[in-house]
Amino acid sequence: MDKSNIYSFTVEKLDGEPITLADFSNKVLLIVNTASQCGFTPQLQDLANLKTEFAGEDFEILAFPSNDFGGQEPLEGQEISAFCANYGNNFPIFEKIRVRGPYAHPLFKFLADKKENGNINSKPRWNFHKYLIDRNGHVVDFFYPFTKPTTSKVRKRIQRLLATEPK
Repeated sequence: MDKSNIYSFTVEKLDGEPITLADFSNKVLLIVNTASQCGFTPQLQDLANLKTEFAGEDFEILAFPSNDFGGQEPLEGQEISAFCANYGNNFPIFEKIRVRGPYAHPLFKFLADKKENGNINSKPRWNFHKYLIDRNGHVVDFFYPFTKPTTSKVRKRIQRLLATEPK
């Protein structure tokens, strides 16, 4: 198995059902750590708008709620889903996880460390840190929390990746 991509990781849906990220192979992904009580929380609407903009294309947003920053995700399970529905949620939201430190989920350890992913070093510094994944499951870029998902910088980078064929 190729350890340089995200496809070997398993995560849990909000209902606790495990899912392998290989289910998203050949898609361009934006992986985001989210929180319901953060100043950046309105980006949930921006994420939904971005998903709508690329509807029908091989693009997906994967949201991972985290309580790592300022205790800004007090909700659990279906409470998170219900909250995100207020923002027109149209993308998968997974179980709340740790995204930094020694107890970080293995996926986020991989995303944040160039020694693991072979491309970038960028640990989440706050909620709504975004990782861009190409069609082959490789981490190719990241965007800080203050970068809205609907900016031309993010949208153009996604468009370029969608224009390339998977290997």
